[in-house]
Amino acid sequence: KRTYGKLDVLVNNAGVFKFEPFEKITVAEFQREFSTNVLGPILTIQEAIKQFGFEGGSVINISSLAGSHSLPSGILYSSTKAAVENLTQGLSAELGSRRIRVNAIAPGYTRSEGTVAEGLFGEESVKQYITLTPLGRIGDPGDIAAVATFLASSGSYWVTGETIRVAGGAR
Repeated sequence: KRTYGKLDVLVNNAGVFKFEPFEKITVAEFQREFSTNVLGPILTIQEAIKQFGFEGGSVINISSLAGSHSLPSGILYSSTKAAVENLTQGLSAELGSRRIRVNAIAPGYTRSEGTVAEGLFGEESVKQYITLTPLGRIGDPGDIAAVATFLASSGSYWVTGETIRVAGGAR
């Protein structure tokens, strides 16, 4: 606090995934994904709300389109992101009286370090993603950052409990 001042905004942007058939999901993989994607945000929010001042603050959780539309071989990841969206809604009601806004961003097909490392952006995959996206392109991290900037700003003081899909129109 002495160095940086008070906390105003928390962005929960960590996430892990492993796409595999339902029958191959292990307890270890379940624990890994739920620990990072669900428990991680819970614990960081618990700490952040202790640091928000009287003016409140903004919590921004990063979800995924997968949170509302389960992916083949991605049921575990989809379940974690659905949990994040449910957490967002519930906490917005619980923390609203403390002037703490809680929202989520659900990115669509976005090229990032993680998605590229997992091999999700091969030439054929990109073509398929583009056909599923009405705006006809893949998202980039800047698309998501612009919405996060809005949610962190005073322009969103009347926005809480929302999951904003940033997906070029993809559903």
